[in-house]
Amino acid sequence: MAQYRSAGQKRRQQTYTNRPARGGIYIQGNTARQLDEEVYEQRRRRKPVDNTVRKNREKARHMNLGYVFFLSLAMIFAGLILTGYIHLQADITTSIKNISRLESKLNTMKLDNDEEYNRITSSVDLEEVKRIAIQELGMRYAEEGQIITFSGKGSDYMRQVADIPE
Repeated sequence: MAQYRSAGQKRRQQTYTNRPARGGIYIQGNTARQLDEEVYEQRRRRKPVDNTVRKNREKARHMNLGYVFFLSLAMIFAGLILTGYIHLQADITTSIKNISRLESKLNTMKLDNDEEYNRITSSVDLEEVKRIAIQELGMRYAEEGQIITFSGKGSDYMRQVADIPE
């Protein structure tokens, strides 16, 4: 149990034990106990070990050839698995980089294609196309009754089985 003195003084600690030690003497105070040599020697001296127990302990300390072989195979197997895993990780990383490079190239090509399309459509003069079609090629606008509409009924193409009327 610890008791404290009033302010500014050192703390004093006392220890009391309820069991007798070393021949019935109670220990009081905060000093380290002396080591009892007799008890220490008794603990050091152990009973003689049975012969079968000693042999089993010797076997446990030494590894036999089969156990060493098993451990070697297990280490080689684990090494092969880890090497394969690292190789697969490297392949995945390479594939991801390749996919990223190809996506970047695709985006660049799309932008170039859109720019070229816009350049071509802006350079075409529709009035010039109309003039050449009418004057040089002899084309003319469709008149009333010349336009015939066919219904496709869901198919993508139409077969002509008869002549189109004039």
